[in-house]
Amino acid sequence: MKRLGKFAVVLLVLVPGAAWLITLAAPGAEVARAVWTSAAVAVVVQLVGFAFTRTLQPANVMVGWGAGVLLRFVALVIYGFVGVRLLGLAITPALLSLAGFFFVTTLVEPVLLK
Repeated sequence: MKRLGKFAVVLLVLVPGAAWLITLAAPGAEVARAVWTSAAVAVVVQLVGFAFTRTLQPANVMVGWGAGVLLRFVALVIYGFVGVRLLGLAITPALLSLAGFFFVTTLVEPVLLK
């Protein structure tokens, strides 16, 4: 539970920071809405993925990590085909930012899994 809390803190620093930088580089209300929505989705999916990985870690860390990666991929696909359309978001900034958030935060994950 302690590692999940640390990961949550890292997520709540990295993801909003990255979202803020993206909105500085690509201004516009439509882009900002897409990026911040993707940031929220990334935090939720990453927390679920990390918790799932931690649960499976004692049995087989690679299976847990692989399941977490699969969860992120499925979330990205569903977000792209369903979520973006339902929410009326600009597809390019929404998907690129979500993929970027997943990538950056996944790099931090192994440090907290040790």
